[in-house]
Amino acid sequence: MSTTASGSGDGRFDPSLSAIMGERRQLTNLAYRLLGSLADAEDVVQETYARWYAMSPQQQEAIESPGGWLTTVASRICLDLLGSARARRESYVGAWIPEPLPDRMEWVAGMSDGITADPVDRVTLDESVSMAFLVVLEAMTPAERVAFVLHDVFRYSFAEVAEMVGRSPEACRQLASSARRRIRASQTPAPQAGRQAGVVRDFKQAWEAKDIDALVGLLDPGATMIADGGGLVRTVLRPIQGGDQIARYLVEMAGWAPGLTILERTVNGQPGLVAQHDGVTVTVAAFDVAGDRITNIWAVRNPEKLRPWTADPSISAGERSTT
Repeated sequence: MSTTASGSGDGRFDPSLSAIMGERRQLTNLAYRLLGSLADAEDVVQETYARWYAMSPQQQEAIESPGGWLTTVASRICLDLLGSARARRESYVGAWIPEPLPDRMEWVAGMSDGITADPVDRVTLDESVSMAFLVVLEAMTPAERVAFVLHDVFRYSFAEVAEMVGRSPEACRQLASSARRRIRASQTPAPQAGRQAGVVRDFKQAWEAKDIDALVGLLDPGATMIADGGGLVRTVLRPIQGGDQIARYLVEMAGWAPGLTILERTVNGQPGLVAQHDGVTVTVAAFDVAGDRITNIWAVRNPEKLRPWTADPSISAGERSTT
């Protein structure tokens, strides 16, 4: 976006520009948590700024809190997108998983397709972007999700949330309360970070060794694995239930791509794994761990969701499949 949009027309710097653009990271963080997609979040931020700069200088000056205005507009755009996203995902090939994010130190610079690697735009990695948390958000209604994220994550008052989403404060309070119940119902006691990393590391070693017994020992008997290929790469289209079935599938998957390299990485702020083939990231796996066992695996293979993980998002022809 051109930084001359808020200029006076004579080339002089507009001191309000810095404050307005300073809201960009907050807006990106909000939109990603609401939509589960970095690409969609970036689109929302761009559209929000486009609406700001479409106003006359007089209209801009009349807004008491530009940051609040930007947040309100972004929230309303996200609310509209969440409604349409449900319809789009009904036609999505296989399961839809939120877009995984790398640790800020591992973010690949020079990404294309409109996704910026500017440090000020990076999403803050905390418990509110863990894959387990985002998956629960996906199960909420759009109104629940927006009310909960704005109030419980970003600490806006219910009066402010009501103004942003066009509902009464009491209605927003009830929506957030309903969302909180969903979160509590899905939560399991989280292991210490070091212990979770150890479980994931042991899983990596068992996967590399194609040791089905070791994999089964690390998986909860009722574990679930969900894969997202978007119809662009070979993967299962339905969740795999049970530790034994998951272990056998993972060993079979390793056989599809000889020479697969598995790396320990931070995925959405939690210990995870990245699989690379010929130096290109082909799978990013996030885990939910309870005690010493893995209860959930989310494997993202859709290359359109892996752009932050590799400078070359292309994949080999042999990887492409609609099955």
